[in-house]
Amino acid sequence: MEFLGKDGLGNTMKSTLVIVPALNEAENIGHVVQNLKTTSPWLDVLVIDDGSTDQTAEVARTQGAKVISLPVNLGIGGAVQTGFLYAVKNHYDVALQVDGDGQHRAEEIKKLIDPILLGEADVTIGSRFLAKTSYKSAIPRRLGIYILSKTIQSVVRKSYTDPTSGFRAYNQKALRVVSTHYSTDYPEPDSIVTLVKNGLRVIEVSVEMDARLSGNSSITPFKSGYYMVKVSLAIILNSMMSKIWPD
Repeated sequence: MEFLGKDGLGNTMKSTLVIVPALNEAENIGHVVQNLKTTSPWLDVLVIDDGSTDQTAEVARTQGAKVISLPVNLGIGGAVQTGFLYAVKNHYDVALQVDGDGQHRAEEIKKLIDPILLGEADVTIGSRFLAKTSYKSAIPRRLGIYILSKTIQSVVRKSYTDPTSGFRAYNQKALRVVSTHYSTDYPEPDSIVTLVKNGLRVIEVSVEMDARLSGNSSITPFKSGYYMVKVSLAIILNSMMSKIWPD
């Protein structure tokens, strides 16, 4: 499974998988897959249909994506981890995580992949806040992200400006970790702790993001509060656990 292109150093690039978790995103998923295929035709696109009750899977297949349809809704963590397991089993060198609602721009993918291909990072996180971008977020959500950022910093001694971002890239070493240990609900902040604890180089890169194309986010104001408490506790507990891959 090789893409016979060259990276910035002239080295042969291996194949790259884009994992797109999607729950009832029939209105958006076609655009997402089409944009990925058009912008970076060398990418393999895998949509994880997380128990959708609409035509998400059919629309994704029509646009040329590979699709795994889960028989029940596993939540974002279970859906993404399914993609990680697929990437490991099929020996992909790089796996990207991209949302199915159209927030993540395909043309920004190169910013995530380059540090991995150049050996500068094991994991890259696309950040809306590392530098000034056009992205606008509500004050309560921005406050929540700030609190999670400070919680993570307190346990790993590293600063991350956008720990909830689901726009990420992983090399094989990182994939072996997240395919083994990944939270079920809202896993992005907690996974940073897991990855750093296991000696992986996790960096942020500044990217532009958009609002979702259509539909509403599943995170309501009530869920946001629950999310904050649950994830903060998970981060603290995770920091006390032993490493997955002992030295």
